[in-house]
Amino acid sequence: MSGTTLDYHNDSLSLSVIEAIADATDTDPVDLEPLYHVVDPEALDQLFQGTTPATARVQFSYGEHTVEVRGDGTILVDGTVHESP
Repeated sequence: MSGTTLDYHNDSLSLSVIEAIADATDTDPVDLEPLYHVVDPEALDQLFQGTTPATARVQFSYGEHTVEVRGDGTILVDGTVHESP
């Protein structure tokens, strides 16, 4: 169970999602199924660029995991948040 907090000005949201999933599953990011199999990474990145309301949320399933991205920059995997390294 994992999550991460994102700096939208310096991080790619879709890459941060993959890193959070990799951490949650103790898997190397390159060994994960591509994110684009479950959600459009470019659309996800664009949705949360600029002035996204803090109340905005997107939730999707990635394999057996639930991923939630919040407008305040938080990424949760299976309901748990952690700080990225």
